Amino acid sequence: MKLSRLVVLSTALVVTGAIAQQAAEPASPEMPAVVAPVADSGPAKAGDPKAGQTKAGACAACHALDGNATDALYPKLAGQHEQFIWRQLKLFKSGERNNAIMMGMAAPLSEQDMRDIGAYFGTQKVIAGLADESLIAEGPNAGKKFYQVGERIYRGGNSANGVPACAACHGPAGAGVPGPTYPALGGQHASYTAAKLTEFRDGTVWGKDKNANVIMSQVAKGLSDEDIQSLATYLQGLHKAGK
Repeated sequence: MKLSRLVVLSTALVVTGAIAQQAAEPASPEMPAVVAPVADSGPAKAGDPKAGQTKAGACAACHALDGNATDALYPKLAGQHEQFIWRQLKLFKSGERNNAIMMGMAAPLSEQDMRDIGAYFGTQKVIAGLADESLIAEGPNAGKKFYQVGERIYRGGNSANGVPACAACHGPAGAGVPGPTYPALGGQHASYTAAKLTEFRDGTVWGKDKNANVIMSQVAKGLSDEDIQSLATYLQGLHKAGK
């Protein structure tokens, strides 16, 4: 990706998603109770969406002007939380999140640039896609639709495999929680979410030392390939009802 391709998660996450860091996490058997935040050396003020719109112009080639990337290789940034984007750019800049292109593109950004860019994308509305309604052919979920399996895990987790409910941190509509820890996941491209969940399951951690956030690498351990596919497609179609 390019900083013309400002990337983020969380939810997952989005997902994942994804999924960055904050001083306190909800205690549960599946995840640590406390994680350390990325130290903020500035700026003194929150991001300015108007200034961020100009600074985010370089992101449009991959993430689109409004943050609704049309190419599923790149994540949608529309509606993402300002501080989550800020944190991810800081991790790219420091090399604590490994992506050669993004690391280079984040290098010249100041703290205020990162906050402004995050603030701009945070004012944009994510355009959700469609969930996969095809049937699972075999196995314990045979006959169920992929998105139905994803919805079950998202809302209720899978206690047998040690997977907590995603909605506990990312909200019932996938909107996440404002701040650097719990990103908005609803409407994200399924293929992007699936790729990030697979990386987390394989042990990927964003951040190093005191900035390391091991939550998603722990959460994703119990996910099967089918679980990941199901969650990803459910999230692709997840969005707030109404206006």
